[in-house]
Amino acid sequence: MYRILIADDEGLMLEAFKGVILAEFGDKCSVETAKTGRAVIEKAETFHPDIVFMDIHMPGINGIQAMREIRKFNNSALFYVVSAYDKFDYAKEAINLGVEQYLTKPISKSKIISVVEEATAKVDKVRDQRSNLLKIQEKLETVIPVVESGYVNSLLFQKEMAAAGYYQQLLDIEYGQGYVMVVQFGQSYENGRLVSPVGMNVKAQSFYPEFRDVVKSAFPCVVGNIMSNRIPVVVPCEIFQNPYEDRIDLVEKARELVTRLEGRLDAKFRVGIGRVWEMEELERSYREALRALNGSLSRVIHIEDLSQNGVYDEAFPGNDEKRMFRCLEEGNEEGMLQEVNFFCDWMVEHYSQDMNNIRLKILEFIIWGEKIAFESGAINYGFSYRRDYLDTAMSLSTYEDLRKWFQEKMVNVCRAIRDQKEDQSNSAVKKAMLYIQENYSRDISLDDVSSQVNISPYYFSKIFKEETGENFIEYLTRVRIDKAKELLVDANVSVKEAGIQSGYSDPNYFSRIFKKQMDMTPSEYKARYGK
Repeated sequence: MYRILIADDEGLMLEAFKGVILAEFGDKCSVETAKTGRAVIEKAETFHPDIVFMDIHMPGINGIQAMREIRKFNNSALFYVVSAYDKFDYAKEAINLGVEQYLTKPISKSKIISVVEEATAKVDKVRDQRSNLLKIQEKLETVIPVVESGYVNSLLFQKEMAAAGYYQQLLDIEYGQGYVMVVQFGQSYENGRLVSPVGMNVKAQSFYPEFRDVVKSAFPCVVGNIMSNRIPVVVPCEIFQNPYEDRIDLVEKARELVTRLEGRLDAKFRVGIGRVWEMEELERSYREALRALNGSLSRVIHIEDLSQNGVYDEAFPGNDEKRMFRCLEEGNEEGMLQEVNFFCDWMVEHYSQDMNNIRLKILEFIIWGEKIAFESGAINYGFSYRRDYLDTAMSLSTYEDLRKWFQEKMVNVCRAIRDQKEDQSNSAVKKAMLYIQENYSRDISLDDVSSQVNISPYYFSKIFKEETGENFIEYLTRVRIDKAKELLVDANVSVKEAGIQSGYSDPNYFSRIFKKQMDMTPSEYKARYGK
């Protein structure tokens, strides 16, 4: 249905114009008329026309002024100026208002019909564009929560920074640091604690979309999945300039969020908040948020309000320490050695007369590094494995000997972690290749294969290409085409059957892919090599 509004001070003109439209377009159009400038403005406010035919000269408010007023509340209406006067000034003003055409009276029936056909086509185009935008928005509303949960999982639980970086680009996150809020939900409070009955998690699945909307309207954040009775929320941000004041504001915002959530959803909520960390270290903020929740009965608690971490009583390169162990966890031997040498130089520069404390610090670093390797599955541990460490450290009498021993131990740990990561990748790729070879005839996707090896699609795609030199689609296509070639040489197998058995249900698509790979069609290959 097209809403058409005709404004003209001549009653005969109005009726004739309206009659032509209704006779030609019937119930496709709803037509209203007005004889004055004020009347057409008032009619436009309630009728919301798609198309307006406006006479310039009308009593009181003229057509140009009326269009200007209508434009204030209706940006989409198409204006067609109708006038017995072909004046340049009017035409110029009409163009400035975005008028489609300047029509001069008298207007023939055929002209009215052609202009209405043109106008309705433009309305259809705008409606189609709006509909397509809504469809895209609807799809994005489905995809974005999946991308956000992938980002949170990569960042906080899987520690796959490459995948997290990819998600960060998709989500257009500009900050390199942030903090984590853990939102806990339950049915009621009992002695200050939230009680979550068995069915609460199922209930949370139904209110999760609205929960996301409320949280995202309060914080510029990324919302993770439901985990038991908790939902992690990552808030990328700048480094706080006034830590105390910013923390007070943050806690107040979180309190307001709890109030809004409880007002909208049939549940009770608590929020634990961690400190601001670099994205690579954001797992610490998550653990702090959990500790805040567990260590207090408050509905909103920031880790800084719960307890203070110990601090060094002197200048200490804490960020370099973090980088050293981050490089170790990544199996980055070169970066790790750079930090090891930095610490050796720093300790000698500041504590050259304190050999025993340097020995102790190096022992601490080595044991810490081995603990990281043990927790990642890279090395085993026995109670007596380190029985000679203390004797060795005490026997080394020069700083250079201590440096070499420090380097050797840390390199061994770093290589064990790197080799373990590579073994895991190789094992996953081999398992994936076997799965593809056994299931190539099915409609399998990257998501299907990555789920079989329990690795996120992005990271799986990366290691698969590194190990095989091909991406997933290239490898799957090669396996399918090799199988198709085997089938095509069999006289008892038709071209169509060969395509279906090798994973191509569409014969035309099979033919295109085969020709692209073999530079000949399946039929030509069968004719040349068939038995």
